[in-house]
Amino acid sequence: MSAEKNLLTVKDLVVEYPGKGMFAKPFRVLHGVSVDIAEGETVGLVGESGSGKTTIGRAVLGLAPVTEGTITLEGNDISHATRKERQKLSRDLQVVFQDPYTSLNPSMTVGDILSEPLGIQGITGPDARKRVKELLDRVHLPVDAMDRLPREFSGGQRQRVAIARALALRPKLIVCDEPVSALDLSTQARVLDLFLEIQQLTGVSYLFISHDLDVVRHVSHRVAVLYKGEIVEQGEALQVTGDPVHPYTRRLLLASPVPDPDRQAERRKARLAHKAATAGEAA
Repeated sequence: MSAEKNLLTVKDLVVEYPGKGMFAKPFRVLHGVSVDIAEGETVGLVGESGSGKTTIGRAVLGLAPVTEGTITLEGNDISHATRKERQKLSRDLQVVFQDPYTSLNPSMTVGDILSEPLGIQGITGPDARKRVKELLDRVHLPVDAMDRLPREFSGGQRQRVAIARALALRPKLIVCDEPVSALDLSTQARVLDLFLEIQQLTGVSYLFISHDLDVVRHVSHRVAVLYKGEIVEQGEALQVTGDPVHPYTRRLLLASPVPDPDRQAERRKARLAHKAATAGEAA
């Protein structure tokens, strides 16, 4: 896929943080990562905690320093965008965070939460209220939700509010940082289906970050697997999540939880056998 057709292009991305102590070397989190996303496409980033997947999302959002490499959105370099430039970017680039309990202001009504990004962009009054009603309908919440506080909703409903907030300005790309990991399995499935429905209706693209291969298989067109700050496998979602090539990806697949106890037991047995074989090879 050529760079001209990509909505987002991350090329040779390196992220370093200062080491602790005056003479400590910088700690390198990402080692030259490259990934791209087309319009209307979902690319899943998957890996264990500490693999660097969330750092990629944070770098795209301007929340992590870009030491080397470039990040471009619609051909425009946003690697070192200023705060003022980031405010303009918020029309095209939004985020849904992991925890719906902490990502919403508990003292604001849902209507105020959804109106806030609209107000920053100069959309107020009747126009803002109309848009809030549209957003609630889009995420399948009742109109009277706008007058209620986040604590009055379940975890899945709160995440729907967070998704509605991300959609408020009709962005082209949403960074989804573990958006269902705090939810139970049945609620996860409903929220994932909502992401798919929204994409079909709006054409929005997703950078979907998760530690769970089964989750990214459900929503992604392509998948990149992160291990210790490097992409070790990348390709079509069904291939990477169904018949992975890299040993690390196979280990992730075996570790993914499934609702069927018999299948879960089989996976647990296979994971232990894979671990024993790996240990034997290392010896």
